[in-house]
Amino acid sequence: MSNPSFHDLSPETKALLSRHNLLKAWVRAEVTATAVQSVDLPPEQCAELWSAYLQKQNIEDDVALNQHLQEIGLSADDLHWQLELPRRIRHYSQEHFQHKAEARFLARKEQLDRVVYSLLRVKDGFLARELYLRIAGGEANFADLAAEYSQGPEAKTKGIVGPVPMRQAHPALSERLRTSQPGQLLEPFNIEQWWLVARLERYEAARFDAATAEQMTTELFQEWVQEEMLCKMARL
Repeated sequence: MSNPSFHDLSPETKALLSRHNLLKAWVRAEVTATAVQSVDLPPEQCAELWSAYLQKQNIEDDVALNQHLQEIGLSADDLHWQLELPRRIRHYSQEHFQHKAEARFLARKEQLDRVVYSLLRVKDGFLARELYLRIAGGEANFADLAAEYSQGPEAKTKGIVGPVPMRQAHPALSERLRTSQPGQLLEPFNIEQWWLVARLERYEAARFDAATAEQMTTELFQEWVQEEMLCKMARL
């Protein structure tokens, strides 16, 4: 499939794309298409993607296919391209960026670690202390008190948060969780307008497995596309 480059567009088209805030998206798509158009997918993969799409759309013959193409405003070649694009990106990413995946993982490991923790938040520091002492003394369990007293969304899950990436928590909470042991109840501490009581339930260290390697590879590809897009935009 031949994809028009940015320089093939008329000044009017460029101005129209810019006016509707579509210029960056178009340049990003051009960068991606130019990179992956030389990727040769195995014919059986292409056939599988096409067959699955026709089945999903309940298209059983050429008449129905032609009608469908008219409705979505695409040619058969364009539809093939769209269906195959995610696979092409995956193949290209693996070929060009997979060798950098482990280094990226190691650089980002702390951000990828996941935790499950119990959280109870109130605005009254004295109440937070009272609830902490009740949990620590065995007078009540964390889940019941969180459901009754917590003033955040965790009240609906009886205080349980996660599993979530460690970076998702507030930095002050994240640091306490990182240095805690599972089951350790943290004394009340203040973050902005809240008093928090927390307990680390489970720590899930990120592992460099196949799924993580693919995630890192995809991120590296997307960063490269972003850099190329910005370079092209700067030359406009």
